[in-house]
Amino acid sequence: MTRLDAVRIRTLARDQGFLLAGVAPAAPSEHLEFLKRWVEAGYHGSMGYLARPDALDRRADPRRTFSEARSVVVVAHPYHQPDPPGVLDDPARGIIAQYARGRDYHRVVKKKLLRLLETIAREAEGGGVGGTAVAGRAYVDTGPLLERELANRAGLGWFGQNTLLIHPRHGSYFFLGALLLDLELEPDAPFQKNHCGTCSACLKACPTGALLGRGEDGAPVMDARRCISYLTIENRGAIPEALRPLVGNRIYGCDICQEVCPFNVRFAERALDPAYAARGPGAAPWGVEVAGEGGPESPDVPTPLHPGTDAPPLVDLLRMALSEEAWDAFSRGSAIRRAGRAGFARNVCVALGNWLAQTPESPDEAVAVLREALADPETLVREHAAWALAQGG
Repeated sequence: MTRLDAVRIRTLARDQGFLLAGVAPAAPSEHLEFLKRWVEAGYHGSMGYLARPDALDRRADPRRTFSEARSVVVVAHPYHQPDPPGVLDDPARGIIAQYARGRDYHRVVKKKLLRLLETIAREAEGGGVGGTAVAGRAYVDTGPLLERELANRAGLGWFGQNTLLIHPRHGSYFFLGALLLDLELEPDAPFQKNHCGTCSACLKACPTGALLGRGEDGAPVMDARRCISYLTIENRGAIPEALRPLVGNRIYGCDICQEVCPFNVRFAERALDPAYAARGPGAAPWGVEVAGEGGPESPDVPTPLHPGTDAPPLVDLLRMALSEEAWDAFSRGSAIRRAGRAGFARNVCVALGNWLAQTPESPDEAVAVLREALADPETLVREHAAWALAQGG
């Protein structure tokens, strides 16, 4: 008879393609007071969903999200895909955060978590933990859970200076998922040691100064209002003018604090799942069918061409983002869709402005597409296009 313990859970998780897995008790949070202070300081910016009293209350204890929860299985799924030399420093190209270059990770990881739940349920019903039916809930960055704290409790790593969870042999390029179970499982030992030591590489590398070091309680602090990921994704308004030159050519998210981390330089686990691979021009995310690709829905209607996600030219990106049809084809099935068409076009305009500021003679194609953006129906896009044009020589 197979015994369902943490060791067995890790084996089952590896069978689903997860890099790491651990078990934590479904117990009250020890970090809630830090979260409250962070919100009170305004560091969450416009992410009001983090500050709602009901959301804070549910984050205080996983059982307020799933009352039957007794244990939490926390998993990590790698997504790292190294950039070719020189690509990050080419101001004419747009850099999309590694995690968003392929299929939307929410769907990929959740599907694997649900398969893991099915396997656990089968083994439990077979007698591994008393022969009873198993109930559970799967969450991937969508529920009111403190995933990184749960991962720390499950022994998967420590909180780095950049606020991310870091594993000593696998770095930080991985997604976290949580499976809340009504099973009493023996938990793993929490990860205790902070391996950052005196290293401050990520703090020094952050171009906007969003990383503020550790607070009095030892927890790392980030001012999300200055974070490039926040500015290009969660922020729905204008990017502050003082920060625009610091964004560079990062048009969706940012990996800078991970790129310089010694644990990623040495140990980052390359993504094995094809779902996360960067897309070439015109390609849909892995596993997504787009009408008009020559498929059965409309084989003779071409899909609007888009420039892909592998450091595409900024000019092509903005031209795509000015078309609702092309944007839909580009963002379907992708995490990039969260920024919205206008938000993404805003980001590309900023990157184009930064390119123009570095170029003695403004490239004609960049000026032309920015002038097209001046006629966009969204004020947000027009304002950032005008700013970008003003950066030209």
